[in-house]
This record gives sequence, structure tokens and C-alpha cells, in this order.
Amino acid sequence: MKISQESLQRSLEAKLREILESVPGIAGRVEISRNPASFDRAFDLLATIRLPGSKDTVEMWIDCQDLPRPSRFPYVQRVQDFEADGSRRIRIRVLAAPFVSARMAELCKKHQWGWFDLAGNCRLSLPGPIYIERTGIPPVHESPKPKANLSTAAAARVVRTLLAPQNAGRNWTQTSLQEHCNPGVSIGLVNKVVRHLRDEAWLMESEDGGFRVHDWVGLLEAWKKVYRYDRHRQIGYFTLLRPKELQENLISLGTTGGHVAYAVFTAAELQAPNVRQPRTWLYVGEDYLEEFAQTADARPVDTGANIIILVPDDDGVFYLQDGGDGRRLPCTNPVQTWIDLSHAGGRGEEGAE
Repeated sequence: MKISQESLQRSLEAKLREILESVPGIAGRVEISRNPASFDRAFDLLATIRLPGSKDTVEMWIDCQDLPRPSRFPYVQRVQDFEADGSRRIRIRVLAAPFVSARMAELCKKHQWGWFDLAGNCRLSLPGPIYIERTGIPPVHESPKPKANLSTAAAARVVRTLLAPQNAGRNWTQTSLQEHCNPGVSIGLVNKVVRHLRDEAWLMESEDGGFRVHDWVGLLEAWKKVYRYDRHRQIGYFTLLRPKELQENLISLGTTGGHVAYAVFTAAELQAPNVRQPRTWLYVGEDYLEEFAQTADARPVDTGANIIILVPDDDGVFYLQDGGDGRRLPCTNPVQTWIDLSHAGGRGEEGAE
């Protein structure tokens, strides 16, 4: 249920007072007032704190928002003024809302903003030894549901296209992005995903009126959190072929139209050697399992497998394969390799880094 701005400010003011007064060092030294200047909304609430053992004063300029969006984050950092007596008046920007998402909290930390919500979750850093952080308190208001579900196979096709190294720095329109997704997706799905990524500030407007990726690492990490590696069916195979013989035999599968590729640890070993793993890992499309087994002279086993086959839940994993020049099979795109490694267990996370 949406609450009025007046009720929101009143509730946030009470919660801030509760948080600050719970700190012994500043209890009784806090004054909170509302911004009386209707023509200048630089802040909604003003909390003035006289620092203990010092002549310095901290002003917390608090921006109260009903539904804060990362794309509208006001990138203003703290400032300090010196008074005539040599004391400092330090201004700290603070975001206050019924619910602060992990993404908003991340942006606040990055740009030196404090934040708190109506449940009492907060991160407030004052000059000197005063630091208040509380997380994990259940929200008192239901958090808004994301506009796009990045865990679906169709949404993953869009994200994978945006993050592929071959597309780095590219300016997109929704139409051009749709054309690059493989397998294809609807323009409605592209619109839904793009609007969500813009709201989360992972995409930004480009000068030509399109958009481009703004926060590569942030988008990678967000996708990693929702990626469903468990949707790929895993089958263990055993072959008596030596690694070099196996690699040579598998070259012929390069004619499958891009439905077989080295994956996970094997792809990583070929793309950026770090963590070695004795087994061979492959993505193989459902319709090519029999051809693979004959080519690799392999049979499925419950234990002792030296080949791990992933049957993908979506052919998007084969998008923009890497390499495969006739001397070996191609690998999955480095972004696909990274996200699979991150979920594969073992030393996968180490290999992904």
C-alpha cells in the first residue's frame, strides 16, 4: 500500500531518531527537523549531531523516497565547511525509504551516502569512531517485485548478448538487441528486460539515443545470483581415449551447427588457464548425444566419469562461441564460461575469478 509523503517522512523521522538514540556516544546530541524550504528540496529531513569530545557538527541531509530507483540515484557526496571558530560542519547525504534494495545499498556505499529503511536496516558512517550498520531485519513494507526475471532462459539471452566480450562498448537499440539475441526473443521481452536494467542503473543512455552497458561487473554479479545452472542436465561418460585422441575426435562435432562446445572447466583451461581439472566438460545439445557418444567412444556411467556432459536447458549457451578453428572444438563464450564456473562447485569460483 502506498503511503503519503507526509506519513512517510514522519515514520522515517521516528525510525532515524530510534537508530541514532540507540548509540551511547551520540544519544541526547541529536536534533531532527524537516526542510521548511518548499522551493529548495535538497533534502527532506535534517539531522544535526554534535560529535562527542569535539566542536564539530554533523548534518545528515536525508532524502526520503517512497520507491528509490538506482537509475535516479543523485550522485552527490559529502562536503565540509569550516566555521569561524575552526570547527567543522560536515554534511552527509542519506537515503531513507520504506525498503532499500541491495542494489541501492551498494550504490549508497559506492558514492559515500548513508541509508536506512523503516525496518531499521541501515548503514550510517559518521566522522570518527561512529559507524552504524544493521542488516537482515525483515522489511515492514513488502519489497517491490522486479519488473523482469533475469533467471529465465529468454531473459538470459538478452543479458548474455549485452555482456558478450565481442559486443563490448556497443551502443544498442531495442531492435538491434533483439536481432543479436540467439535464439531469438520477442521485442516485448527485450523491452521488459531493458527497462528493468535501466532502472537498476546497469544500462545507461548513449549519445545517439540508444543505450549501452554502464556497470559490467554489477550486471554480471546480478545475473550470477539468479542464474539456474541446475537446469542443465548433467551426464557422466567414460572413454578409454587419451586426452589428445579425444580432442582430435571431437573436432568432427564442430559441424553440428554450433550445438557442441567445450564448457566450464575445459573451456576455462583453453581461454584463461588457471584451475586445471582432469575431466573434459562439454555442452551437447539433446539431439547430438548419440553422435557424441560414438565420436568419443564413450558410454554413460554413474561413477568414474572422465567426461562431463551438460545438456543445456536453452541453446543460448552456444551464443557467440569462442574459437574452434578446425584444430579443436569451440568453447562457450567467456561470459558463459564464467557464469557456469561460478556455479559448478569444486574450484569453480576460483577458476571464474
